Amino acid sequence: MRFRKLGRTGVLVSELCLGTMTFGWQVDEAASHQLLDGFVTAGGNFLDTSNVYSSGKSEEIIGTWLAGHDRARIVLATKARFRTAEGANSLGLSRKHLLHAVPESLRRLQTDYIDLLQVHAWDPLTPLEETFGTLHRLTEDGLIRYVGVSNYRAWQFEQALQLCRARGWHEPVSLQPQYSLYSRATEFELIPMCVAENIAVLPWSPLAGGFLSGKYTDGVRSPPAGSRIGESKDAEFYTRRFDNERAARIVRAVREVASEAGKTPSQVALNWLLSRPAVTAPILGVRTMGQLAENLGATGWSLSEAQVLRLSHESDLEVTYPYDQRAEDQQTSDRRGE
Repeated sequence: MRFRKLGRTGVLVSELCLGTMTFGWQVDEAASHQLLDGFVTAGGNFLDTSNVYSSGKSEEIIGTWLAGHDRARIVLATKARFRTAEGANSLGLSRKHLLHAVPESLRRLQTDYIDLLQVHAWDPLTPLEETFGTLHRLTEDGLIRYVGVSNYRAWQFEQALQLCRARGWHEPVSLQPQYSLYSRATEFELIPMCVAENIAVLPWSPLAGGFLSGKYTDGVRSPPAGSRIGESKDAEFYTRRFDNERAARIVRAVREVASEAGKTPSQVALNWLLSRPAVTAPILGVRTMGQLAENLGATGWSLSEAQVLRLSHESDLEVTYPYDQRAEDQQTSDRRGE
């Protein structure tokens, strides 16, 4: 597996990140440790979790695994924001909650520092000064190495970034958005911002909840047994989301390109994502060693330019002002006085 820089930092991370949301929920501790061993053996060094995954069990499982491994070789990312206990202040991005959540994550992870602490989502109640001032303090204290954000909009990220620059605080270096062949609205504002600011993009749900894995043909009304969508309590939501012509068109294109390339649909969908600007490491969500091995097969090769263009074309979203090419051409013409 190749390595990529984590945004503007000097840290190198594997081009695939192992997500651990399934640990302690769909995967028990022994099987989780097998997945961690398999990922590291394949050259991976980047792990992603959260203090709310399986009510903290995911962090605990990683902690017991880390105890027997070289901590310095691992780039460990976790998150804070959502509810971890009862009480009005057991969630959010206040100084009170962050100064409680980070030590608790360190305890569960059995480590004395977090490489990348990500705020899990925007907090409309807490001033940015309070949140990022606290993160700066935690960084200065050595409890975290870098700051990242997840599920921010572009204007929210830029507000945080410019605030940190004005105050001389440690700036956020990464963004974790939903991004895949199916979820491409990320490209309207977020990706151009990350390219301009040299921010690492760490896509979650790169296979659209398994929809791009090859298990589906033209719809999800009858999901295969054992599939993530089929087992989800939100199966009706997924059916509404993917039961449309665009989704069917994407699935057909992925399957056809996979046949041409001699790869699996999952590998094609991940490889396409690896080719996108600013993308550093898609986050894998796997439950079995077989799924891990298949997803790792997305690296070490590249789709042809024609295949990338075909997948991009078939998955295009309808684009209107101010994101359409006509608007960009008009702005260029105005600048040149044409």
